[in-house]
Amino acid sequence: MKRSMIGGLLGLAMLSSSAVQADEMGYEAYVDSPKRIKCLYGYVTAKTGNFDAARAIFEDCVARWNDVYSLISLAQMYESGNGVEKDLSRSAALLKQGAEQADNVSYVSLARYHWGVALAEGRGVEADPDAARSWLQRAAADGQPEADEYLLRLEQTRVPAPITQ
Repeated sequence: MKRSMIGGLLGLAMLSSSAVQADEMGYEAYVDSPKRIKCLYGYVTAKTGNFDAARAIFEDCVARWNDVYSLISLAQMYESGNGVEKDLSRSAALLKQGAEQADNVSYVSLARYHWGVALAEGRGVEADPDAARSWLQRAAADGQPEADEYLLRLEQTRVPAPITQ
């Protein structure tokens, strides 16, 4: 009898602990969470198509921690119009905010790459090839291979200045 009671209690404990884990693994538990890990859950939330929850998570992460990953993700939502009204200037402003973070902040080199591309292409801001090159060079120096590739393409399409005599 003792053995069956212990087995039953163990089974109940396992059931209740797995339910807690399942809730903690779902993104719904992180929408209003004060835990910074929620910023990564925003990505999964967006990938599952729940853009309202993703936007709420990213906006909270930006407000609480100025989280660069969330700035980039939210900028991509505004650029594509997924879950928000398409707004290229809002997207560009978020990318700029991410790019201007300190060098040691996670994902800042990726934000610099995206901001450089926005400047190069005039996406949400007036095109500024010189500023674009500067941001892309910073991103490349921080290890973003996409920035190196984009800089090469910019150089290939660059029109030489006219020679004046």
